[in-house]
Amino acid sequence: QVQLVESGGGLVQAGGSLRLSCSASGGTFNSFTMAWFRQAPGQEREFVGAISRNGDVTNVAGSVKGRFTISRDNAKNMVFLQMNSLKPEDTAVYYCTARDGNMLSLSAQNYDYWGQGTQVTVSS
Repeated sequence: QVQLVESGGGLVQAGGSLRLSCSASGGTFNSFTMAWFRQAPGQEREFVGAISRNGDVTNVAGSVKGRFTISRDNAKNMVFLQMNSLKPEDTAVYYCTARDGNMLSLSAQNYDYWGQGTQVTVSS
């Protein structure tokens, strides 16, 4: 069974930065497309970014483009989300997720494995 564990969340002031990490175990990491989603209270889970199996293709949501970067280290079975110029509207629980295959999907229903999430709070 694939397990995903996020870390790196916390409280930061607007304009600040955070780097989220996700450690994967129990599967063949380089066979997974990886992604980050987020969910704010009372809202649906929202796509943030995705990265292909070997890291050569990435896609990030328009709301975070130019501020967030997704990357991975297949040797360490980890995926990262570098978040810069954070805004209060970025406040949410951030989830790491994985799917078998090499298609970058923007839909949460297409992902097979999920972490428990890490809280990011941006104060104004």
